[in-house]
Amino acid sequence: MTPTEPAHLAFVCAMPMEVVPLVEKLGLTEREIDGVTVHTGSLDGTEVVAVVTGMGTELARAGTERLLDAVPVHRVMVVGITGALENETPIGTLIWPELVVHSGTGSEHRPHHLGDMPAFGTMWTTDVLLTASDVLTGLRARGVVSLDMETAAIALACEERGIPWSVFRAISDRASDGSVNEEVFKMSNQDGSPNPEAIAAFFEKYPEKAELLAEMGANATLAAETAADAAIRAARALGAR
Repeated sequence: MTPTEPAHLAFVCAMPMEVVPLVEKLGLTEREIDGVTVHTGSLDGTEVVAVVTGMGTELARAGTERLLDAVPVHRVMVVGITGALENETPIGTLIWPELVVHSGTGSEHRPHHLGDMPAFGTMWTTDVLLTASDVLTGLRARGVVSLDMETAAIALACEERGIPWSVFRAISDRASDGSVNEEVFKMSNQDGSPNPEAIAAFFEKYPEKAELLAEMGANATLAAETAADAAIRAARALGAR
């Protein structure tokens, strides 16, 4: 990096499927910078970069830090999917939290809100799959509206460097409807790629659930597309100011 290189707007995703709509909609090009695989391009004259960190708080923080070490960044947008706590929230609903909490440490982080609607509620970042009804009831009582595995860790990496960050996540599943369990969760590797062995074992055990999994995949794709569209709208609005 040279001192004259312009600062980038960074899109940070946990999984490859979350970055795909950004790459396609913005025509980003994959490249490697200082050992970090990124997707680069521009949006209305603003240099942009997108990165996939992997799933969970440790990979998210480490991946964000590597990006910030390799590329000058003036703002971070966390883009991807999130899970609802109850069955009423429609798939694809955008979640713009007022607060993001790291469940492991209790640290609280307030995003710079750039959404089309007012910020509302708390996003709960956890490395543990939460589906027990009493746990979900307790979280709802605390104002939690969605669950994810990376946002608070990304926020911490940004805040330590004084970089503003925002959240663009959309509902892809519901923790209380029984669709997500440990067996389903293990069908993805920690880097967000599919786990062929776990997938094969699941279908061998539950051949009747093929249609359900196809629906879940479609829901995740819809949510990722919705989140990417919202992030791009916000980026365009920033550039127009």
